[in-house]
Amino acid sequence: MYPPIEPYDHGLLDVGDGQRVYWETCGNPAGRPALVVHGGPGSGATAGWRRLFDPAAYRIVLFDQRGCGRSTPHASDPAVDLSVNTTPHLLADMELLRRHLGIDRWLLHGASWGSSLALAYAQHHPDRVTALALFSVVANTRREIEWVTRDMGRIFPAEWARFRDGVPEADRDGDLSAAYARLLADPDPQVRDRAARDWCAWEDVHVSLAGGHQPSPRFADPVFRMGFARLVTHYFANGGFMPDGSLLRDAGKLAGIPGVLVQGRLDVSGPPDIAWQLTRAWPDARLQIVESGGHGTGHGMTETVVAALDEFRPR
Repeated sequence: MYPPIEPYDHGLLDVGDGQRVYWETCGNPAGRPALVVHGGPGSGATAGWRRLFDPAAYRIVLFDQRGCGRSTPHASDPAVDLSVNTTPHLLADMELLRRHLGIDRWLLHGASWGSSLALAYAQHHPDRVTALALFSVVANTRREIEWVTRDMGRIFPAEWARFRDGVPEADRDGDLSAAYARLLADPDPQVRDRAARDWCAWEDVHVSLAGGHQPSPRFADPVFRMGFARLVTHYFANGGFMPDGSLLRDAGKLAGIPGVLVQGRLDVSGPPDIAWQLTRAWPDARLQIVESGGHGTGHGMTETVVAALDEFRPR
């Protein structure tokens, strides 16, 4: 990774619906514009993202999606209305931010949920995207959500049983994301807190297959934990607010946009078949498998991601 850097500019952008989205710019103001699209939904754009880019070559833009990070209002508040937090809202926010910063076209860099959001943006606005550098790629299909919330119980049976048993018995054979979303909207703060803890405990498990995984310290923060759990379950329960399978079906819209997809072989949270299917329909993209990599972690993942971004530096 490149050395730590600080933003040279930042602000809160009023995007409507009572929402203000935090943004910052780092690196070279005259460099190649690049937008970081963080995961979650609800993870926020942490400082580590800045260090994946050559600061002399890139104008690096980070933003916190609605309801998380430094954006306001924060989804940890149970009174915050999530009906104005959907994929179409986030795509509109990204376009508004691009225009606000005076950027004509930019590279998109995202991971996990952020890869889905970056793909959706590129399919809606291909004329505004110069390249895509994605890792831990997912397409947010209902089948993938079922995989994460149910099928991975075959790999982590004891942990999944605890996760399943966190919802009422009548809900255990149904949509677990929706069941947790209901618990997180319960009027009892103790019910909400228990649901957030149980959801985040499972999140820590299903990304943990690669060697060297450490539990995320962010989940110890009750504000982060609650906001993250509310947003992930909100999006999962609604199929990511995208037509099911649309990112794969519409991959042909990315023709002419170069892409690098970095995927860990040991990523059981987002298995490599999705990235492979994308490259079959998107000939300008290249898939790089990191044999010892997991979901954004594992030996070789960071190095491969940095190398991919270095490929797109201005010559």
